[in-house]
Amino acid sequence: MNLSPELSQPVDEPYYQPIANEVALFEASHARRLPVLLKGPTGCGKTRFVEYMAWRLKRPLVTVACHDDLTTADLVGRYLIVGNETVWVDGPLTAAVRAGAICYLDEIVEARKDTIVVIHPLADARRVLAVDKRGEMVAAPDSFMLVVSYNPGYQSVLKEIKPSTRQRFVALDFDYPEAAVEAGIVGREGGVDFETARRLVKLGELTRNLKGAGLDEGASTRLLVHAAQLIAAGIEPQAACTAAVARALCDDPDMNGTLDDLVAAVF
Repeated sequence: MNLSPELSQPVDEPYYQPIANEVALFEASHARRLPVLLKGPTGCGKTRFVEYMAWRLKRPLVTVACHDDLTTADLVGRYLIVGNETVWVDGPLTAAVRAGAICYLDEIVEARKDTIVVIHPLADARRVLAVDKRGEMVAAPDSFMLVVSYNPGYQSVLKEIKPSTRQRFVALDFDYPEAAVEAGIVGREGGVDFETARRLVKLGELTRNLKGAGLDEGASTRLLVHAAQLIAAGIEPQAACTAAVARALCDDPDMNGTLDDLVAAVF
């Protein structure tokens, strides 16, 4: 019985619209065996970019959504009792290293600090993973790549990347693209015409202007695509934007009223 995490490799090309030189920088980092840190707001395309690069480089991809309860054992592996036997099961990070895959740790700052430390030997010249419970040092093959991401907008004293971690990575900045490009993405992903996509992007820009003035963050490209998909399914635009954008952003009644006004103004 194989209990190890399954490795997946994108077969079809994931849609991704390059914004700057991020593709070339990622490819050069992979060729030079350098880990990469993606910085950017929620829903701006970081995960899609990693999926696209895994397809482009023809490498399997292992994605881990980091959270407060993520332990070192969750990443590296643990012994489990199966029937009458005690067997070792690799965690996703160990499986990715052994397979020479791309391992993507999404929202790395959400993981416990004692868990983050385990990636340090992988993210410097040593390129090894210590599996302490087995007394094993797993050397990463040349094809292995470590990628992590985080949202700087949510950083705080309690949740930030320490310099000892940050300075091991090549850092790529991500943000929402300029309006015409974002409208093209929303139209293609959401299945709506360009004019509708343009209005959705305008709504997104208006909500982003409220960041720090009642909203933690404005509408992401992802939310605009959700609204577009509802519209494409026959939902009236204002209702679609209210459900997919306004109510997804905030629970405060006063701010909801402001967001409803923005929706009405655009549609």
